[in-house]
Order: sequence, then structure tokens, then C-alpha cells
Amino acid sequence: MTHIPVAGISHPGEKPGAWKEYFSFSTDHKVIGIQYLVTSFLFFLIGGIFAMVIRGELITPESDVVDRTVYNGMFTMHGTIMLFLWTFPSLVGFANYLVPLMIGARDMAFPRLNAVAFWMVPVVGMLLMGSFLVPGGPAQAGWWSYPPVSLQNPTGNLINGQVLWLLAVAISGVSSIMGAVNFVTTIVKMRAPGMGFFRMPLFVWAVFSAQIIQLFGLPALTAGAVMLLLDLTVGTAFFNPSHGGNPVLFQHYFWFYSHPAVYVIILPIFGIFSEIFPVYARKPLFGYKVVAISSMLIALVSGIVWVHHMYVSGTPGWMRLIFMLTTMFVSIPTGIKVFAWVATIWGGKLRLDTAMLFSLGALIMFVFAGITGIMLSSVPVDVHVNNTYFVVGHFHYVLFGTVTMGLYSAIYHWFPKMTGRMYNEGWGKLHFWLTFIGTNLNFLPMHPLGLQGMLRRVSSYAPEYEFWNIIASLGGFMLGMSTLPFIFNMIISWLQGEKAPDNPWRAIGLEWMVSSPPPVENFEEIPIIISEPYGYGKSDPLTANNPALKNAE
Repeated sequence: MTHIPVAGISHPGEKPGAWKEYFSFSTDHKVIGIQYLVTSFLFFLIGGIFAMVIRGELITPESDVVDRTVYNGMFTMHGTIMLFLWTFPSLVGFANYLVPLMIGARDMAFPRLNAVAFWMVPVVGMLLMGSFLVPGGPAQAGWWSYPPVSLQNPTGNLINGQVLWLLAVAISGVSSIMGAVNFVTTIVKMRAPGMGFFRMPLFVWAVFSAQIIQLFGLPALTAGAVMLLLDLTVGTAFFNPSHGGNPVLFQHYFWFYSHPAVYVIILPIFGIFSEIFPVYARKPLFGYKVVAISSMLIALVSGIVWVHHMYVSGTPGWMRLIFMLTTMFVSIPTGIKVFAWVATIWGGKLRLDTAMLFSLGALIMFVFAGITGIMLSSVPVDVHVNNTYFVVGHFHYVLFGTVTMGLYSAIYHWFPKMTGRMYNEGWGKLHFWLTFIGTNLNFLPMHPLGLQGMLRRVSSYAPEYEFWNIIASLGGFMLGMSTLPFIFNMIISWLQGEKAPDNPWRAIGLEWMVSSPPPVENFEEIPIIISEPYGYGKSDPLTANNPALKNAE
């Protein structure tokens, strides 16, 4: 799709500052976006190291690599880091960088609030990493931290790993709420003149939908974390069953947000697909308005699905039935998107550059994850495989196979815009194939393991499960290796890569009509949008003589 301005497309000479700016309290949304991306990737590497230790432990049936207490801590920290310090911040980073550019704004609505929200992320990371240094080590109750397990304090110290974990989650929640207020305000109030809601890029639609979920759902998790923290530190009894509390209540607080959080994560990836597929297929996006509306439908339905995580928590039958149906309903607007992407790709002039390969790979992973997700929404299936590796396999096909591969796709696609440099396609394609093969080797075996009954969160298991665990561990090690060509490619290309033109992919959109990297305030004049969204290969008499459009096409 495209947005055609009649003014404001310019290439002013003023550029963002030196590298030192990325270590400062900058209020430039582009600097903050890159700060989010780099910081979250560093934590991604730490979480990945924990994952490789976990897979090293599981390559044999015996628990013979690390102590069980250390294993539980690494298991908990792996999940926590990958969610709260990788997927959420990295997607917020892309949204920070792209949304103002895509809607024709100079910056976010509240630049200082934007900067404060980012600098809370390193605080979260320091709290979690610091938990390794306190007596008893880090939290060991899993990334969901269910009581009464999370209420145990064997050391008797007020400051322990679980307390630091809860502080980190609460601060992360406040940061994300601040970001959500900023994004929703920016998108509603700061669009360029002429850009109605149905002229917004679909990535903006996806971010808007995701941040609405954050505004309404995240306070529940933040409140639950604070209440559990009070139980641990001052002796309240919200969730402590030994003092009359209700531990299942915490599960409601947790999942009321944490299942919609899956859509907070996946919706921006859907927006990335919607931006990338038309560019590399050289075709209009099929069904723009329907795809846009489907994002809002997903956001609306996301608030009534959380109990499907609690089928075995004493949930009454009538409630199971209702939430089984609502969970299955989410597949309808999601299926609309998949159909639109396939229709866009079908018959297109495909250019299989690295960004397109990662998007195609992520879409394949998502379709598979969607099939197993429908299975898990069914009460009989979920009760059978609950707490087994089948759930872990499904979850990682969503979180790694779809989200992380989608993030890689976005990094490659917008890397020239962010840095002004081109990356090396050969290294990029090596990175893709290592990631794609490693992902399937790692997570596909978890499905038969779960169906055979192997429980998750264990460091030892029956020998009958060894074969599939060996394959999964080899895939995990391959995923660890896959980051090496990516890191090498990004660093070398950023430092000395070929200079990128303003629009190397011949894409359409406001962000591609400014210099690479964009100037500090994006546009000399705010653009005025005079055209309906349209696709590649179409003509528009209103803009036939627009030089910026000719450059874009």
C-alpha cells in the first residue's frame, strides 16, 4: 500500500547524532527504537545461553549437567527474559522507530515518557540478573510464578530471587503501560492530514490493536504481581492458601493478561508480514480493510479467552465450554489474515531476499502453531496434554518460530533505513537456513514427546524419551550457532556496509520517502495524504507526476 503526500517529502541533511547518543536520555523516537532493539537482543543472547544449558541437561535422561536448583532457576529466567526482555521490548522498538514515520509525524506524542519507558527496561534486566547473586539464587517458580510454589522462601531473607522477579515484572508492566498510552495517543492524534484510519499502514493498525490490549489487560498482571509481592514481604493473604488466600485467583490475574499478551506479541508480527509480502511479491496486499479490521477483532476477542489455560484448575464444565468456543473463535480473524497473505504472494513476482525468506518461514511456523493451538483450545485434548512438552512445542512455534523469525525479517527489511547501510545477503540467507532448520529440529520433537506423556519443567526423564530429546537438543545448539552469522552481518554491515539508497526495496510508504537514515524530525514539512491506499503496479491519476512516488516505485 502507499500514502501519497503533496508536500513534505525531503532529504534534509540533518542526521541523528553520534553513537554516544544511543547511551543518552534521547527523546528521538528513532534513537529510542534502536536502543530498545539492541538492548533486547543482548538479553535475547543471555536467554538463549540459558536455553542451551537446559537443552544440554535434557540431552540425556539423567540430571547430570547442573544442580536441579540451578536448572529450575535457569528455566524460570529463560522464559522470563525471552518474554519480558526480548519479545516485548524488541517489538516496542520497531513500533517506536516506524510508527511516527509511517503516519507522517515528527515524533511520538510524549517523547520524554517514551524515553522513561525505555530506561525502565535495563532496570528490569538488572533486577533479574541480580537475582543470581542473592541467597538462594533466582526465582524458581517458572515464568508464570504460580502460588503457593512462588510463596516459598527457604532462605528466610526478605530480599530473594522471587521478590526481585516480582519487582522486575511490576516495573516492566508500568513501562509497557506508559508505552501503550504513548502509542495510542500518537496514532489517534498525530496522523498526517488526510490519513484516516483506513489509510494507515497495516503495521500501524497492528500496533494500535496490540497497545489497546496492553491498556486494558496489563494492569491485571501488574496488580497480581504487586499483590503476590505483598504476600511474600508483608504477610498479606491474597493468594496464600495457608492464611485463607486463593492461589487460583492469581492464575486469573496472570492469564487475563498473559494470554492476550500472545496477541500483543503476534499482532505486530502480522503487521510486519502485511508490509513485507507486498514489497517482495510486487503485488497489492489482498483485502486491506478486512485485514485491518481483523486486527481489532483479535484485540476484542483476546479479553475472553484466558481460562483455557486453567481447564485443570478446578474450572467448572460450563466455563470450560464457553472459553473453548471463544478461543476457537480467534482463529477466524487470524485465518482471514493468513488467507490475505497467501493471496498476496500467489502469482506474485517473488524476490526471495533474506527478509522475504524469514517472513515466509515465520508464516509456515505460524500455520503449524495455529493448528496445534486449535487442538489445545479443545478441552479433551488440552486436559490430556496439559503440562506436557506438547504445550512447550506449540508455545515455541509461536514465540520463536513466528515472532523471532518475524523480528529477524523486520530487522533485515528496515536495516538499510535505520543504518543507511546494506547488509550481506549471503550471510543473511545462511542465517535463515540455520534458523529455519534449527527451529524445526528443536521444537517439532516436543510434540510427540508431549503426546507420549513427557512432562515439562523436569531435568530428568524416562529413557524412552531420549531419542526425541537428543534431536531437540541438537536443534537448540544449531539455533545458538545461527545467531553468529547474524551478529557478524549486522555489525560489519553497520560499520562498513555498502551505502544504502533511500528506498533499496522499491517499497511504498512514507518511511521510504525520506533519507536513510531519516533526519532527526523525519519531515521538513508534515506530508498531506491525498490518496487511498493502493498496491504495486496500479496507477493513480492524482499522483502520476509525483517524483517521490516515482522514486518509490
